[in-house]
Amino acid sequence: TPDLHDLYGKAFEERYEHYESQNLPRAKKVNALDQWRKMLTMLFETGHPWITFKDAMNVRNPQDHAGVIHSSNLCTEIALNTSTDETAVCNLASLNLSHMVVDGKLDQEKIEKTVSIGIRMLDNVIDNNFYPTEEARKANLKHRAIGLGIMGYQNAIYKMGFAYDSQDNMTFADRSMEMVSYYAILASSKLSKERGSYESYKGSKWDRGIFPIDSVDLLEKQRGEAIDLDRSVALDWTPVREHVKAHGMRNCNTMAIAPTATIANISGVYPCTEPAFKNIYMKENLSGNFVVINESLMKDLDDIGAWNDAVLRQIKLNNGSLQGIPEIPEAIRNVYKEVFEVAPEWIVESSARRMKWIDQSASTNIFLKTQSGKILSDTYHMAWKMGLKTTYYLRTLAATQVMKATVQSDSGTEPVSSKKSMESNTVQACSILDPECEACQ
Repeated sequence: TPDLHDLYGKAFEERYEHYESQNLPRAKKVNALDQWRKMLTMLFETGHPWITFKDAMNVRNPQDHAGVIHSSNLCTEIALNTSTDETAVCNLASLNLSHMVVDGKLDQEKIEKTVSIGIRMLDNVIDNNFYPTEEARKANLKHRAIGLGIMGYQNAIYKMGFAYDSQDNMTFADRSMEMVSYYAILASSKLSKERGSYESYKGSKWDRGIFPIDSVDLLEKQRGEAIDLDRSVALDWTPVREHVKAHGMRNCNTMAIAPTATIANISGVYPCTEPAFKNIYMKENLSGNFVVINESLMKDLDDIGAWNDAVLRQIKLNNGSLQGIPEIPEAIRNVYKEVFEVAPEWIVESSARRMKWIDQSASTNIFLKTQSGKILSDTYHMAWKMGLKTTYYLRTLAATQVMKATVQSDSGTEPVSSKKSMESNTVQACSILDPECEACQ
């Protein structure tokens, strides 16, 4: 069935059903729930292979007239066509969103200036690059794909003063990415006016007046069921649409949110759009071991006179978590939840709010602290229903932790043993570790 490789959406479904009706001699029937369970089990045990959605990738592809997206890159944020004579190439940069928050709100003028410089810089890279293969050079010069993303998202909402698992954050995810999208598309169109449109522009979604936000409706129509996603718009997009209509686009794609693990560390911010992994942890390099503490947390506690040795010891005893430390006000505990204290649906929805503005995709790790197969399945179903194009690693917690024998608590709090911790956190009713569990069915 070699043609299925290049099909997606309704066309794939119709062709697949055609092959089913042929009673092919080498075909066999597999129970779909069994197949899904095997996929989830592999995810739970290893963290990958990462689940991505071919229909969302291709139906929303600005370059659907020029080929098919067969796969993403390793980190699942790049969504570009590939073929035997073209190797997808994308040039990336990331906006430090924490620098874009001034006096508790997004600085629109600063975002416009920074994004405009970033888009011009990335377009320059295409012409000055070294290409190891002809297929890579041909694709990059023909389509001129670039990917401007964001990092330091958690730092930005620390400055805003609200929790990751809040409606305020969902709105911020939406509005901040809309602003980046607005100026990224406009900057590429201005470059097109200055330097000319990319070679394969004619017939693209840009040429047809279809922007990323519009393509959500196309996906909904293709699936025949609702995409459960807020479609609100805050900016006046008319000037951008008119500019693209008049002058085209310099780049076939303009946005992609990469993991940014290394450059975020260099910049001193949290990677991409994820919640903080830990409020305190040990870092090791060639110079030795270092205790790294959340600087925003230190400042907020210091401002209310609650940063002291006793509180620090409590945070260490709790592996960085603030929950259950009564000396820390509830409002601060809510803002500084670690990633495994944030329910996965908040991460999925915030990613979906950003995804509606992005012409490529975003690295979106899923964090799960439970062994519940139902919750795991529901999380990935939610990602599909909200129109996500890709997901990245499934991150889960270790079953054991290091016993803290040298840290004493002023309040008499005892370290929780590994056995007690496992007993209190394990969901007995539905466990993906139990091969006989039928709750997911």
